[in-house]
Amino acid sequence: MLVAHRGRHNPENWVAVRHLHMDRAAFASAAERIGEFAPDAVVDTLAMTSTDAESVLPHLPGVPIVVLSSMDVYRAYELALAGGGRIPVPITEDSPLRQERYPHRGAPGVDGYDVDMDAYEKLDVEPLYLARAATVLRLAVVYGEHDPQRREDFVLRRVRAGRERIPVGPGNLLWSRVHVDDVARAVMAALDEPAARGEVFNICETTTVTVREWMAQILRAAGSGAELVTVADVPPESLTGTFGQHLLFSNEKARRVLGWEPGDPAESVARSVRWHLEHPPTAEDADFSADDRALES
Repeated sequence: MLVAHRGRHNPENWVAVRHLHMDRAAFASAAERIGEFAPDAVVDTLAMTSTDAESVLPHLPGVPIVVLSSMDVYRAYELALAGGGRIPVPITEDSPLRQERYPHRGAPGVDGYDVDMDAYEKLDVEPLYLARAATVLRLAVVYGEHDPQRREDFVLRRVRAGRERIPVGPGNLLWSRVHVDDVARAVMAALDEPAARGEVFNICETTTVTVREWMAQILRAAGSGAELVTVADVPPESLTGTFGQHLLFSNEKARRVLGWEPGDPAESVARSVRWHLEHPPTAEDADFSADDRALES
């Protein structure tokens, strides 16, 4: 296996692979070395903009390609952010796509990812890869060990601080998630299935609980007895608020065509929580004044 990457973060205790340290923009200069390696397949995990795709695609050999995309391409995503909701669920690969582009313009970057959020747009990336008969995997909210976004930390930072009461809103949102190990198995399944060429697949868990129940799963996995306390005043952007548009996706096509099955979400959440408790962030947010005000109101 050959991993082409910037070379800024080499995971510890990783499988033995060959490394090609380079920037995507300079991929053309590495085309000869890629050809000499003669890969059987290519997996692009970080094609975030049209420039990312155009820097790489002309120099890839004619082998099966998988590119990772996102569920944020769907119209339901922008409706959920805007507080609306008219798209039926579960959302399939044929559901409407976003009408507006560049959904994260102006947003801060994400730790661990060197991404220009102003230019980020998977709707610009997908057509370029599909034109090469690549397989597009649209990922739900990815969580698990080594997650730089620390998806469970909105609960775990309160657990680590010993908070006994956590203010929440109704928490009715259904937002499909997927463990990183299930993503890896979906990639392998797509590479092994000729019928996946030029196709798009939703990759997500089969059964999704509400955000509030997800929080309860995290607390149970952490061995915490903290209470989720319903309060009236939660920020509009809070995941525990009330949502009119659910982000509940169907993985039926991936299960049928790829023969892929995700693991048990409860077990996956427990594994992820254990890892993140054992590997807390270096900088901890210790300000819970907003929690205290909400609990007192």
